[in-house]
Formats: sequence, C-alpha cells, structure tokens
Amino acid sequence: MDFALLMSAQMAKKKKQLGGANDCTGKVVLDVPPTKKFVRNSEIEAERKAAYLKEQETKEAEKAAKAAVKRQREEEAAEKERQRDEKRRRLAIESRKQREIRQAEEDAARRKRLGLPELPPPQSDKHDGKAGNTGDDDDDDDENKDLGADLDEDDLRAALRKLDAPIILFGENHAQRLQRYRQTAAAAAAALTTAEAAMLPVPTTLVPVPEKDMKVPAVADIPRDKKGRRYLYRQLASYFNLVLREWQQALQEASTKNDGETEASRGARNIMEQSRASIKPLFRRLEDGSIDEKIVPAIVEIVHAAQERRYVDANDAYLRLSIGKAAWPIGVIMVGIHERSAREKLHGGDKGSVMTDDVTRKYVQSIKRCLTFAQVRWPPEDASQLMG
Repeated sequence: MDFALLMSAQMAKKKKQLGGANDCTGKVVLDVPPTKKFVRNSEIEAERKAAYLKEQETKEAEKAAKAAVKRQREEEAAEKERQRDEKRRRLAIESRKQREIRQAEEDAARRKRLGLPELPPPQSDKHDGKAGNTGDDDDDDDENKDLGADLDEDDLRAALRKLDAPIILFGENHAQRLQRYRQTAAAAAAALTTAEAAMLPVPTTLVPVPEKDMKVPAVADIPRDKKGRRYLYRQLASYFNLVLREWQQALQEASTKNDGETEASRGARNIMEQSRASIKPLFRRLEDGSIDEKIVPAIVEIVHAAQERRYVDANDAYLRLSIGKAAWPIGVIMVGIHERSAREKLHGGDKGSVMTDDVTRKYVQSIKRCLTFAQVRWPPEDASQLMG
C-alpha cells in the first residue's frame, strides 16, 4: 500500500516536470495549444492590416531619415555658397578700394604735373557706428556735406594763397572759407581744361575726356538724351584729336631721325595738315549739335571699329557712309527703246549722302585718312583686319 502511494507521487512529480499529463495508456501528453481547424476572415484581415501598418511605418521612417540627410546636405551647400558670396563681396570691396587708391594717385600725379594744388583727402564719416548724435551734429553734417574733408586753418590759407585767392573775407567762418577754396580750385581746373582744349591739334570748346574714357559705344547703344549725346561728341572730338596729335608726333620723330624733312615726309605733312583743316567743320558741328543725325551712327561705327582695331570693318562702314549701297552705272545703260529690268536698280538703293555736300565729303575723307594712320600707329593683332 505504501509502495502504490510512492509510485503515484513519483508519477505526479514526473508529470509536473514534463508539463503534460498521462492518459489512460500511461503516455505523457504535453500541454500544446490545439491548432484551429478554421480561421475567421476578420482575423486574417486584422493580421494583414497590422503587417501593412508596420510596413508603412518602416517606409515613413526611412523617408524621414532620407529627408533629414538631404536637408543637412542642402544646409551645408547653402552655407558654402554663403561663404563664397561673402568672400567675393570682400574681394570686390578690396578691389574697389585699390582701384580708388590707384585713381587717386593718378589724379594727384596729373595735378602735380599740371601745377594744380593738391586736393585734400576725402572726408570720412565721423559718426559711423556712433549713437546718440544730436540735432546740432546733423545740421553741421548738412552744412558741410559738400565741403569734403576738413583742412587745418594754416593749410587752408596756404592753399588759397597758391590759387591767388583772398585768404580770408570779412565775416567768413572756416566752413565758408573751405567751400570757397573748393569752388576756386574747381574753377581753376576748368579753366586749365579749357586751355588744354585750345592747345589741341583742332581747338574746340568740347572739353576733352581722358584717354581711358574715349571708347565710344556701339551703334545700338548710342545715347538719345541730350547729355549723353554731348558726352558722345566729346569722345569723338577727343579721339580724332588724339589721332591727329599722334600723327604730328610721328612726323616730327621721322624728321628728327632723318635730320630734316624729305620729299616723302613733306608730302605726308601736307596730307596731315589738309586732313586737320578738313576735319574742323566736323568739330564745329559737334560743338553746336548741328551735325546730321544720319551721319552720327556711321561715324560712331567707324570709330568704334577702329578703337577695337577692326580696321576692315571700319573701312566697310566708311564705304557705306561715302558711296552707300546703291548700284552705280558702268558702261552703256540705255540700249533700245525698252526699259531693262536691271536698270531700275540704278535709281534705287541706299546712296551715299556725303557726296552731295562738299564740306561733309572732305571731313569724311579726313576720317578715312585718320583711320589709315591709326592702323599703323595701333596695328591689329589679327593681320586680316589690315586695310589694303
């Protein structure tokens, strides 16, 4: 009896360890959940929906990660571009400052060469970066905004003495004296410029422009306003005076080199003198603005091409100005009583307008002679641009 109880206890313990139970045959049966024979459609749909949502969450996470990487790259590219723009801006500012310094040095050297008084340095803004300016300071700035940099009293009196101007006037303060000095210096510079214009090969009232500003615009960019036209006429007059002056110097150097004038040099000098005399009416018409509006684009085209050393193109523009594009009769033009079909071209087309005016024809021929000398004085880099 005790043996039976002991066996039952051992079997119950073994059953508990195996997690199963003994059936009637004494075999151990494990606790495995039974497999369903039928599955509902709602359960399948729930499982599919859960899998779809999980897949969508994975895709959204991947998309967000890619967007973050792309946004970071764009921010880095924008930062690099900003740094490049800042570097370019700094380089532009430094280049402009260096250019202004060089221009100031050139102006100072020119004024020293011409005997003009030195200009005071440009005024720097004393109130930059400062706060709390009073109304009196603003009034002083408005009063002295056109006076430039201030000068010491001794320097200002010395500058006025150089200009042969009164050192001090009754009731005049320092700012008024400085303004009077600047007006006197500007008037002296303008008078000297007028004197220089009178000493040019062709004296003119058109104030000459510096050589670096003589480049005339293209025909399409010719100014239409009065101020722009006036400056264009100054450029044209300055360029032709430059060519004539270089022509004179070349003849003088040739005479000095040959120990006197030869027959060829005398002929060349006569041509130069004739060209200078024939081009004077052009200067007079540029001065009073009475030049024909149809001729101005052609002259601008000739000068623009010559300044770019395209002398063949300049010669083509000269031919269009002088003889035009109209057909010229050659040989017998009237045979029989019937009108030929090609004869109507003799009366049409673009004819040269300078052939009917002797004065215009002469200064246009002078322009051609200046063009011929220019290609010798400033030869083109391309040999095909040499006129025959």
